Amino acid sequence: MKYFSIVIVGVLLTTFATSCKEEVSENVNEEKEAAAISADSTTSNNSDKKEFKMYEMSEMAALMEQMYAENQLLKQRIVSGDTLGKFPKYFLDIHSSVMTDESENDAFFKEQAAKFLKAQELIYNDAENAKEHFNDAVSACVKCHEQKCGGPIPRIKKLYIK
Repeated sequence: MKYFSIVIVGVLLTTFATSCKEEVSENVNEEKEAAAISADSTTSNNSDKKEFKMYEMSEMAALMEQMYAENQLLKQRIVSGDTLGKFPKYFLDIHSSVMTDESENDAFFKEQAAKFLKAQELIYNDAENAKEHFNDAVSACVKCHEQKCGGPIPRIKKLYIK
């Protein structure tokens, strides 16, 4: 089970990383045309070449991926009526993790992070109403992402317990 969780987290990290990053996609035919043109060209201009840069996930993006994976497992435990365990203390790193754009760590983010953490803690402290608290935590994520980074919203909404 531990190995499976690690694999899931790895897959989720990759998915999340690409959902918030703005990417410029080029058509394969356009790339072939550009290659053909540069092959035909007698002069080479290095300034026209695009340099490939590997995307590196910020601490916050990695933390959010971990929290997402943890909440997927938690959702399953709530739905099946299993014991919930303990609140994952690493969730508190939401206050200190480095963001891709530090200007995003504003008052709105801090308020939403506090709402998210409160709802998450209530899941474990008030297991009778775990479903309600879980959905409140998911709503806090959605509300924040509506303002900050909308890419993962469809994925986050899949966490809701109906």
